[in-house]
Amino acid sequence: MIITQISLYHLRMPLKNPFETSFGRTIDRECILVEAVSEGVMGYGECVADRDPGYSYETSGTSWYILLEFLIPIILNADLGDAADLQNRMSHVRGHQMAKAGLEMAFWDMLGKFEGKSLRDLIDGQKDRVPVGVSVGIQANPQSLLEVVEDYQQQGYQRVKLKIKPGRDIYDVSLVRKAYPELKLQVDANSAYDLESALELQPLDELELLMIEQPLAEDDLWDHRQLQAKFKTAICLDESIVTPRHARQALEMDACRVINIKPGRVGGISRAIRIHDLCYGQNIPVWCGGMLETGVGRAANLALASLPGFAFPGDISATDRYYEQDITQERFVLNADSTISVPDSPGIGISIDFQALERFVINKITLA
Repeated sequence: MIITQISLYHLRMPLKNPFETSFGRTIDRECILVEAVSEGVMGYGECVADRDPGYSYETSGTSWYILLEFLIPIILNADLGDAADLQNRMSHVRGHQMAKAGLEMAFWDMLGKFEGKSLRDLIDGQKDRVPVGVSVGIQANPQSLLEVVEDYQQQGYQRVKLKIKPGRDIYDVSLVRKAYPELKLQVDANSAYDLESALELQPLDELELLMIEQPLAEDDLWDHRQLQAKFKTAICLDESIVTPRHARQALEMDACRVINIKPGRVGGISRAIRIHDLCYGQNIPVWCGGMLETGVGRAANLALASLPGFAFPGDISATDRYYEQDITQERFVLNADSTISVPDSPGIGISIDFQALERFVINKITLA
């Protein structure tokens, strides 16, 4: 495959509701849409880096620069064999996984269109529907939190993840658990604790949570190992796992019992599959996290989560959970059994709503 043109669209899209985590509050989400062309076939990918360096050092600004100056020049007009070839060509650029993942997603989309296969079929996914849940940001007060959880329960979500931080943890989670004793419930700290303060979370062990996600620093494995030894609830790693190597090391040192796989965080779908295969071979469950994706990234995440090792519901909520208007013609909806159907059209299975795209574009550039 020879890519002869690549366009980047820098987007800013208003969220239906503000989304607050331990590292900040998001009202408008930024991302970069990658449009690649080969023999008249267009492929689309989403670079999920946001405006601020809260979740990751990568931002929409740094990704824009890295894509333009380093990644696209080595891809454009090159004869690409497969995703592994693409990754090898990008390997001299250290880090910048989200930028690489956006390019690779566009490659997978074109590959599927050329072969007449969906992404799910290209990667040997097994599920037609993927169990999903909803991630609930930190609310103004505990009562508001209960109201939000109740609303999602009424919508049909059977799994809820609560964002927590010091001062908004034990009481909030206990309140939700008391109100919904049968709810599949988990928490996510987004690195808000250190090893000492995280020990104060031990009352969570009595609440039958699915997992406690990323309580410690984003670059830590060793302290998570010490913390997991003190908890019966599974520790899940997210930000700490940015390569398959980190996943292997985390499993070898018992730093966690679950891994959250986000294609953007780990550098692309092919690397996400490698982490899935590693965990699946060791009976370690994984699940697909979310980055407030548009329909482009959401479609790709659904295909990834169709692999057999994805044992927990993903943060791949319905389109209307986040946006009044998305940039895809397709709107992903929640099925009655708290699943979302995996796209089965060639490629990642979406078509762009160009009218909506133009509404949200704040910058565009085309290289050929």
